[in-house]
Amino acid sequence: MYTTSRKAACQHCHLAGAKPLSNSVPIQSRDRLVEALREQMTRLETARRTGDDEAVVPSGCQALDRLLPDRGFRRGTLVEWLAAGEGSGRETLALGTAREACREGGAVVLLDQAGQFYPPAAIRLGIPLEQMIVVRARGEADNAWALDQSLRCPAVAAAVAWPEKLDGHAFRRLQLAVEQGGGLGLLMRPQRARHEPSWAEVRLWIEPLSSAAPRAGRRLKIQVLRSRDRLGGGSVEVEIDHETHLVHPARPLAHPTDPRRAAGA
Repeated sequence: MYTTSRKAACQHCHLAGAKPLSNSVPIQSRDRLVEALREQMTRLETARRTGDDEAVVPSGCQALDRLLPDRGFRRGTLVEWLAAGEGSGRETLALGTAREACREGGAVVLLDQAGQFYPPAAIRLGIPLEQMIVVRARGEADNAWALDQSLRCPAVAAAVAWPEKLDGHAFRRLQLAVEQGGGLGLLMRPQRARHEPSWAEVRLWIEPLSSAAPRAGRRLKIQVLRSRDRLGGGSVEVEIDHETHLVHPARPLAHPTDPRRAAGA
């Protein structure tokens, strides 16, 4: 293993005409530099993609597709679905994307280490049972290995996982794996991951909202935190129908009637 000292590295930087890193550089500046380098690497890797890797998968929600540069998610990429907790509706949205990804064949692999996934719910959303594979690993290491192998497999159209922790090295490995396999990696992430580095091409923040009426569908706000090589991409409010599970733009909330006007009437 090759190692070098900080002094030698700084001397090498001087010889190359670059300025050495210093402890006096603010942490925020370093974070911006790392993010800029990561986005540059993503653009270079994107330029090398050809053929089927360029195919775009609709999200299953037209309102969300309109916010994305390619009007959907490109195969061979990771998508992060971030939310503050359970019941946000992100699983319904992600499974809708998985359904679209497997329309032309391929398996949908669900890495259910917690044992909380309910297969009939995915069937109701339109994912065929014969194309569904549920993996319940016994530990973190086995679960990470299964996710990596699922993303690398060309026969997998989409892999859905709930990784609690992902360091930069592990995240990068998943990104290379999904590039090799050519499917979609749909990652359900906790709220704290919003402030962590990411190798996902698209990052989404899902927030539940109050419904317009007691019998209305579940109302959500989808915010695009990052899409391809740019930060921020707008937001949209949608509703999920309780019976059909279809996602459509949310209806405007009715303004409450002014009591004085009601009394006058």
